[in-house]
Amino acid sequence: MLRRRLCSILSNSLYNAVTPRPVPTHPPLRFLQCPNPNNSKINNGGGGELGFGFGFGGFRTYSLLSLNDLRGNVPRKQKTRKGRGIGSGKGKTAGRGHKGQKARGSGKLGFEGGQTPLRRRLPKRGFKNPFSLTFQPVGLGKIAKLINEGQIDSHELITMKTLKDTGAIGKQIKDGVRLMGRGADQIKWPIHLEVSRVTVRAKAAVEAAGGSVRKVYYNKLGFRALLKPEWFEKKGRLLPKAARPPPKQKDKVDSIGRLPAPTKPIPFSIEATEPALSSLT
Repeated sequence: MLRRRLCSILSNSLYNAVTPRPVPTHPPLRFLQCPNPNNSKINNGGGGELGFGFGFGGFRTYSLLSLNDLRGNVPRKQKTRKGRGIGSGKGKTAGRGHKGQKARGSGKLGFEGGQTPLRRRLPKRGFKNPFSLTFQPVGLGKIAKLINEGQIDSHELITMKTLKDTGAIGKQIKDGVRLMGRGADQIKWPIHLEVSRVTVRAKAAVEAAGGSVRKVYYNKLGFRALLKPEWFEKKGRLLPKAARPPPKQKDKVDSIGRLPAPTKPIPFSIEATEPALSSLT
């Protein structure tokens, strides 16, 4: 029995020593085929045919490296769990220590231990008026230039929406538009405008040419409805009603702005403005 085992071991060792071992080679790239409904079978690398019930056409290389497998070398640090036993390192007092003000809860924001806090030690400087209004200026010269270029029709009412669509003013209109007298000598035909504020020089120049300027009031929501009425239609909402001016602005406007944006001027006269202002009260 022992002799048979020794013979088999010697024969195997001699065979392994004489027979050359194959050199390991890297497997070639595999190919995936895209499905093609016209074929019912595929060629397996020139070998036999494999039937899968649907065909494949066209080849695409397949690699072990994919972009969706790439990960950044960012440390993944877990959140510290406090109060979960002494063995965790943050158990019992959870890093707050024993007793004291900070161990029993959070203190008041800005509290400095009883001394006068920084916000009271520093003096006050300046004043910000919460009722201040910011108007975007536009000159008569720019409006006359757009009329000469054909972008604005002088026969229609020129509103703040018209000025915004033609680029006479910027897109950010905070509280309205102020009509300035720059380029007043270029206005030589009657025009009708609706703005938030107007200077004395600009109003005199427009009226001298036979036109009119009306000061209208719009609140924040009214400006959005005036400049972007399509937003309300997109959201499935109705245009809001025109808001009344506050008491501090009642004497500075002529009438309430109309929604949607008007295209024809209203007859402007002193007798017509008095009932309009009396209806606001």
